[in-house]
Amino acid sequence: MTTTTPSRGRRRAPTRIERAAGRAAALQKPRVVLALLLLLALTCVMLLDGYLRAEVGGDERVRTEASSSQVPERVLDGGPILTFQGGRATTVSVPDRTIALTFDDGPNPTWTPQVLRILRKYDVPGTFFLVGSMVSRYPDLVRTMVEQGNEVGVHTFTHVDLSYQSDSRIRREIEQTQLALAGAAGITTTLFRAPYSSETDAIDDYSWPVYQKLGEDGYTSVFVDTDSDDWKRPGVSKIVRWATPKGTEGASVLFHDAGGERSQTIQALPRYIEKMRAKGYTFTTISGVMEKQDKRAGTASGVRSAPAAVTGTTAASRLQAAHHKATGTTLYEGKALVLAVAVAEWTVPALSVGLAVVGVAVLGRFGMMLLLARRHHRRRNERRFGWGPPVTRPVSVIVPAYNEKECIANTLGSLARSTHPIEIVVVDDGSTDGTAEIAESLGLPNLRVVRQENAGKPAALNNGVRHARHDIVVMMDGDTVFEPDTVRQLVQPFADPEVGAVAGNAKVGNRGTVIGAWQHIEYVMGFNLDRRMYDLLRCMPTIPGAIGAFRREAVLQAGGMSEDTLAEDTDITIAMHRAGWRVVYQEHARAWTEAPGSLGQLWSQRYRWSYGTMQALWKHRKSLTDRGPSGRFGRVGMPLVVLFQVVAPLFAPLIDVFTAYSMVFVDFRAALLAWLAVLGVQLTCAAYAFRLDREKYRYLLMMPLQQLAYRQMMYLVLIHSCVTALTGGRLRWQKLKRTGEVATPAGAS
Repeated sequence: MTTTTPSRGRRRAPTRIERAAGRAAALQKPRVVLALLLLLALTCVMLLDGYLRAEVGGDERVRTEASSSQVPERVLDGGPILTFQGGRATTVSVPDRTIALTFDDGPNPTWTPQVLRILRKYDVPGTFFLVGSMVSRYPDLVRTMVEQGNEVGVHTFTHVDLSYQSDSRIRREIEQTQLALAGAAGITTTLFRAPYSSETDAIDDYSWPVYQKLGEDGYTSVFVDTDSDDWKRPGVSKIVRWATPKGTEGASVLFHDAGGERSQTIQALPRYIEKMRAKGYTFTTISGVMEKQDKRAGTASGVRSAPAAVTGTTAASRLQAAHHKATGTTLYEGKALVLAVAVAEWTVPALSVGLAVVGVAVLGRFGMMLLLARRHHRRRNERRFGWGPPVTRPVSVIVPAYNEKECIANTLGSLARSTHPIEIVVVDDGSTDGTAEIAESLGLPNLRVVRQENAGKPAALNNGVRHARHDIVVMMDGDTVFEPDTVRQLVQPFADPEVGAVAGNAKVGNRGTVIGAWQHIEYVMGFNLDRRMYDLLRCMPTIPGAIGAFRREAVLQAGGMSEDTLAEDTDITIAMHRAGWRVVYQEHARAWTEAPGSLGQLWSQRYRWSYGTMQALWKHRKSLTDRGPSGRFGRVGMPLVVLFQVVAPLFAPLIDVFTAYSMVFVDFRAALLAWLAVLGVQLTCAAYAFRLDREKYRYLLMMPLQQLAYRQMMYLVLIHSCVTALTGGRLRWQKLKRTGEVATPAGAS
């Protein structure tokens, strides 16, 4: 046994990697918080979008045929404008030969602009009662509406029957609409029209308290005298006829510029304006009606109103007297609301399209995996298949170890039972728990222990390669257990001179816990099934650190295991591809590894894997434009890895978020069936992967829970990695807590 020992016992200064690790650790918690905030922000955006579309908090109840015994008779028989000046309910009627054109349910991007063009053409003002959610979605239309001289009023935020709502909901519906108006046009309004309202004689005992409360807050409630019923789409002639008041009576007339298909309204409106003007009618706004009423009241009392030139007002401002300039907090909150809605309006459809694309890609990947995995299994297991003459020469097995006292004896004991001639090179990377001493105490004749100061896993592997005596080197982790036949199976592909590296079949040994079972499913389905596909496509992205074999010369030609990334295994694998070597998968070479036993350790491991993979892909990005073998990986392997190891996992939680959203707010049954269908496809792939690896199917019972919980964690890990990649950060070789429970291959014969 040969031992190489540097000076020991003195206190050393932190290495560059350790100093970088300290900085990265300091940023870790903020990155995790940022990942959680991104998920929360996405949920909030979806809820906001659903609220705008009345999917969240929507209430379609409409009250009919209720008593009006508590409503004053003067209100029931009064005009269409209801005020509470001085605390007393007062109604105002529209003067004779006067029309107050009112429009409900807008704005709408299709119909409202056409209505505005007609009003501008005929120089007719209108009063638009706007739904707040629509205002926040189409603020430019509201701005144009106000600039054109029209008047606007509140029609609630989500178009609900307020007689069913609580005081807080009523207040919220009004305030949110006012904020939307402030953000869209810089104004607020005192006009209000309740959804599903009509004439004043339809006020009932349930809606009357709502009008009273709003009146106390300074709102003027507006009803109708004449309803065009254009929402029924009865035909242009009937719309015009139904909107026409009797004789010379004035009227508050109702049309709709949204809420459905309004082509008949657009055709009827010019005919109606021309007809009423021919009868001697003038058009005004609700504020214009109230100004005429004030003038009549002033004349009756002998008080003359000041002319416009004296008061400084204009005709347009008198027609918009209900408007007030939004200032201060209201203005800025309104702009923030409009901005948030704009983000939601862009984000949710974009995510939906992205999710659909990724969904199709993932389903396509499942199909491709099944087909290629089946072909791979049949090809590699047919009797005539062979790599060439059997590889029987000795190989070197490199075991990098850092504080592996719980596992190192099991690892080396499994190698001692190997059926293939090997030498074992244990590289102790500055362990402080006696790992090297435990290895030496085993007294294995083919074992050498090489000691070095702590420098990280890549340095330990490179040191092992330098000390290796044979042309084939097998690399494994210090917590991994090999089967007796593993090394022999692993090195057989080297009979083919084109093969430069071989990936083995890594198995989870501690699968008795929930976390272990989840990782077991992931290893069998996500890793090994993938490797079968990548093998046939000749673009294997990663040789697992737990079990891999290389030609020594190929590793040295590639510059050894690089410290440029956290995923040295992915880095060296891509480098082998670019150097022209073939990388294959050997399913019969099995290694049993101890997976992380807690969520914290799992997070640390997957964070390193994910971030390291991103680093490796970025490092080898030039392979996208290379020719030959290097270009093959860039054209085939890299897009697949980016799509299915970065993009798809980022979108994967959206499946659950959209499903939960749809279940609660849209269609529970349809959403559940869709989710179960996707789960069924995944279960099919997993079951086939388990069949190929001859695993027990009972672990698949954990798969639904894995999809709900495990996938969300992997999403957060990936976000964490993306943030780290953007901000910059390095980690040292992370040591996970081991128990040594994987002493013999689980389930091995």
